[in-house]
Amino acid sequence: MSLPDLLLLVLAGFAAGGMNALAGGGTFFSFPALLAAGLPPVTANATNAVALWPASLAGAWAARASLRPLGRYLIPLLLAGLAGGLLGGLLLLAGGDDVFRVLIPWLLLAATALFAASPWLGRALAARRKAAEHPPHTPLSLGAHIGVSIYGGYFGAGMGILQLAAFSIEGHPLARANALKNLISAVIYSIATLTFVIAGRVSWYELAILLTGATLGGYTGGALGEKLPPALLRSFVILVGSGMTLYYFWSTYFSA
Repeated sequence: MSLPDLLLLVLAGFAAGGMNALAGGGTFFSFPALLAAGLPPVTANATNAVALWPASLAGAWAARASLRPLGRYLIPLLLAGLAGGLLGGLLLLAGGDDVFRVLIPWLLLAATALFAASPWLGRALAARRKAAEHPPHTPLSLGAHIGVSIYGGYFGAGMGILQLAAFSIEGHPLARANALKNLISAVIYSIATLTFVIAGRVSWYELAILLTGATLGGYTGGALGEKLPPALLRSFVILVGSGMTLYYFWSTYFSA
């Protein structure tokens, strides 16, 4: 790996870790950097998913007190996350680099739109939400969770926003919806990570560099969390996501 690529991954990891700690959207920095470093699309996405895995486990562990009273209510959700995450990972591997390369701009567009709409979506859901202790599972709600989990196993950017929307619509208070999101994200990333590792699609050298930067960025972001305006950070992530989306649309469909 050249020195510029190494520096790019360190800086991208730092930006991803910092933005995830502050406002979310770290994938907009880490995934394109892995592509720019020369990794094939599927390998870049698999490596990025593994890089997100420790943070998802930490988030689920931190939320365990909110989840413990739910007991058996969690079992269908865990199974939906497990099945969907596995299917999404297998679809990514089965489609290969050519299929995923064509889908990259569309996936980035969807993730950017979700990130941009998340404050409005949160307010709209809060206005209509009626909190319930154990909202009943229905085939429709479980189907929605499986669909979100498939998306998470396949790509993942913006998955948390979709999960928050699904749990909030079901009637969970925001704090519990966020705890459930952390838990199911951990399940999805765990099974997807295992799938990618077994398939040999993780680039460990790039992963180590990215995680080093992300760890430093996460610490810095946590320290700056109360000093930087969230609206400015969100605008910056949306700007980066929009720029990446336009670039990959151009390079995929219009460049010679």
